[in-house]
Amino acid sequence: MSWRVLVSDEVDQVLLSTLEDSGMHVDYRPDIERQDLVSSVGGYNVLVVRSRTRVDREVIDAGRALKVIARAGIGLDTIDTEYARSKGIKVVFAPGSSTRSVTELTFAAFLSISRSFCTLSTMAREGGKFLKKTGREVSGGKTLGIIGFGRIGQDIASVASAFGMEVLAYDVVRNEEAAERLGVSLVALEDLLRGGSDYISINVTVSPGQPPLIGKKEFSAMGRRPVISNTSRAAAVDGNALLEALKSGVVSVYYTDVMWNEPPREKFEMDLLRMENFVVTPHIGAQTEEAKRRVAMETASNIVKAWRGGEI
Repeated sequence: MSWRVLVSDEVDQVLLSTLEDSGMHVDYRPDIERQDLVSSVGGYNVLVVRSRTRVDREVIDAGRALKVIARAGIGLDTIDTEYARSKGIKVVFAPGSSTRSVTELTFAAFLSISRSFCTLSTMAREGGKFLKKTGREVSGGKTLGIIGFGRIGQDIASVASAFGMEVLAYDVVRNEEAAERLGVSLVALEDLLRGGSDYISINVTVSPGQPPLIGKKEFSAMGRRPVISNTSRAAAVDGNALLEALKSGVVSVYYTDVMWNEPPREKFEMDLLRMENFVVTPHIGAQTEEAKRRVAMETASNIVKAWRGGEI
């Protein structure tokens, strides 16, 4: 029997064509509204989503024929995975597909912030002011602290070595092999913060209800007014504590590709957006042509394997 697939978010065409070539019937509805999704998902064996569609208990219960829920992305925070699996539904995603894209975005942020690219470009274009503001180099013995030493954290460490950076890393799981291979010192979180990191990259997962990893106590422990990048989850950081850290100068600049709410709506978020040393991009970590294609290919491959009864 051919599976019927509903794709409710925008994906690369290769995902659709791969599933269709395998013999599945695919309905591509990237603008489907919530009510329509709930009323129609019962007629499908596979639901493919990205960041827009939230797959909660209501959607899962409505998906009476669902065999697979696939997230065309690197995380599963938009899906109630535990409930889906309790219903016998496989949940698949593409964990390694956008690693390099996120790494490049992290260093793009570090480099542009360190040389004031955005500020100086705006001044030159809009006001005709060619201000030669002195910046600083990312290389030359600077220390990078990586919070979260998984796929992305390790890839960031490998690029940091090309800049001649000293790298410290913290993770709840100590990967001694990767640390030795990459020349990274594994440390406690407190030591990473107090150890004088010039730059900090946050690359962690956050479970629902989990308290922020970085709050008032952690900000007060930071030693060198670091530039911080967060390309993982906004909830890893206490937003109100961050606001105070930016106001006081404890943190030099905070760059984030993720907000607590997208679009922002909380007062502290709106206050942060008005801070000159708060830099934000609209969740573009995986938004490269190459990453989107890798995500599509890996996601489609996992769905086909599930259909044919293979291991994922």
